[in-house]
Amino acid sequence: MSRTGGIGHDLAQTVLGAIRAELIARGDGAAVAVVDTHGELVAFARTDGCPLPSITIAINKAFTAARERVPSAEVGRRSQAEGFPMTNFGDPRFVSWGGGVPITVDGEVIGAVGVSGLPEHVDMELAQLGAAAATPES
Repeated sequence: MSRTGGIGHDLAQTVLGAIRAELIARGDGAAVAVVDTHGELVAFARTDGCPLPSITIAINKAFTAARERVPSAEVGRRSQAEGFPMTNFGDPRFVSWGGGVPITVDGEVIGAVGVSGLPEHVDMELAQLGAAAATPES
């Protein structure tokens, strides 16, 4: 962890590496973003074949998960269920798609990871894989 309590570069690279390895094994292209607790970019990777719009979307998914401390898909579900538009956040970076997941260590959110470029359920699965890579096994 960094001195500010958020995710540091080394751990962000571990998260990226776990997802990148899975993408390469599958032969898939996607964008992967790791952000700090404020939603600001710490590390990023784009594998071959990644659709260009997915670059910004991955960053925004991670931003949403970090700022709200819940998966980006949960923010989307709440938006629909409670009838509030995503624009109510006052920042166009908030998104409602799945694929952004908070990274939690010792019960504390230290950042988030976002994945974009594949079907939403696959983005969500890969983001969860990355978040899990940040937590040491007990």
